[in-house]
Amino acid sequence: MQIAQMWSDVKEYCEYADSMRSERRLDAIDRSILGILQEEGRIPNQELADRVGLSPSPCLRRVRRLEDDGFIDRYVALVDPDRVERGLDVFVQVRLERQNLDAVERFESAVVELPEVQSCFRMVGDIDFLLHLVLTDLTGWDEFYMRHLGEIEGVAGLTSMIAMRRVKYTTAVPV
Repeated sequence: MQIAQMWSDVKEYCEYADSMRSERRLDAIDRSILGILQEEGRIPNQELADRVGLSPSPCLRRVRRLEDDGFIDRYVALVDPDRVERGLDVFVQVRLERQNLDAVERFESAVVELPEVQSCFRMVGDIDFLLHLVLTDLTGWDEFYMRHLGEIEGVAGLTSMIAMRRVKYTTAVPV
């Protein structure tokens, strides 16, 4: 990929990120609410209100406003991958044959449909995408590679890395 194209991509992403930011600013209480909810998504409103120093009604109004303004995307349950036999973390660097819009969209459309793909990042640099997969074992990785990644049109090369163990795992964003 040419340097001019890479910088164009970076600039485009930064403009997109800026446009997605809300005009609303978070105060210390909003940040505290977000921090607590990221760790304890099912906390009762009364307990949340007590912990942030509000009465229940204003606390609930703030939570609803954070939801409505897009600061809270959704609530989920985090499943232990080992308990559901998905304890193998594989990171895959993907290079495409071409970096045009069609090739990028084709690849993105293919990977978003694969539940084993935990995250997919479009990258700037020597690789085009970085994937994080959760799989059963090495045989599962081989099957996934052959049936899915190896079949996506326009993939020029894949480099995989297998994690020995998770040292840190969080979904919490610093607020």
